[in-house]
Amino acid sequence: MKKKKIIVTGCCGFIGFSLSMKLLSNKNTQIIGVDTINDYYDVNLKKQRLKLLKKNENFKFKRVDIKNYSSLKNIFLNKKIDTVYNFAAQAGVQYSIKNPKKYMDSNCIGFFNVLELSRLSKVKVIFYASSSSVYGDSKKFPVEENFDLKPKNFYGYSKKSNEEMADIYSRYYNIKTIGLRFFTVFGPWGRPDLVINKLIESYYKNKIFYLNNFGRHVRDFTYIDDVIKIILKIYKNKKHIQNNDIFNICGSQPISLLYLVKLFRNNVGKSKIFKRPFQKGDILKSYGSNKKLVKVLGKLKFTNFDEGFMTTLKWYKKYNKLN
Repeated sequence: MKKKKIIVTGCCGFIGFSLSMKLLSNKNTQIIGVDTINDYYDVNLKKQRLKLLKKNENFKFKRVDIKNYSSLKNIFLNKKIDTVYNFAAQAGVQYSIKNPKKYMDSNCIGFFNVLELSRLSKVKVIFYASSSSVYGDSKKFPVEENFDLKPKNFYGYSKKSNEEMADIYSRYYNIKTIGLRFFTVFGPWGRPDLVINKLIESYYKNKIFYLNNFGRHVRDFTYIDDVIKIILKIYKNKKHIQNNDIFNICGSQPISLLYLVKLFRNNVGKSKIFKRPFQKGDILKSYGSNKKLVKVLGKLKFTNFDEGFMTTLKWYKKYNKLN
């Protein structure tokens, strides 16, 4: 059987890595992984993810920044790519306030390059990472895909821009583009700059954990295994999905940061917590509706937050013993 060729950009990132590992469990799938391995967060973590991916003979790695059109062109053209998963992006809300150009380079120019080269290579399906940040501070919850988008930081704006670019490419070039609005994804191999990993690290490395907005923030935490299952189900049902479509990827079970701290204290111990006021650019509450997702895919089962947290904690302790 001929192997299906897939490009995963951001393959050393949290979601890109997790998806690649799952896809590689199918021996008839070949992945070309693309990543620049920047130092936005722990480079060693990214290299450890890459090390695991390279153990599979169906994985080929290209260290390329997607904003570099000519380098990316060599990866796309004449490869007969089946599907592209674009998860390469500059992440982070606070970082976007201080470094807006990085978001324009990677998230906007880089994504344009992926779309354009997919068009030239006759790729039929593109999945791309959007974000709950596109909603901004909504006054109505849970947020649905047809709500007005009012991003309040450059990161959110760049993701809204991605959705608009994907829409144009889909309409004019007959490419099926599927946007994934992720809501605070967490779990093993997760990003160390996100709140759960920061809290865990503060305890084990004796650091201060900064609790923004005095813990009043609410997040729709979504476990990584659930996210990957949903992405694969969408691909399986792609014939029933519009050429340009967008989905909230969330469990629709919002958790307050105060609850997270309480859960941590009860199961791990007291960390050094410094409560501070609301930080500029932050989103007060993320709470998404997954009704559209369920309508297309059928009933979905989501991991209990407490269970997902404990699994993440076990992974963290095991990973840090090895490194």
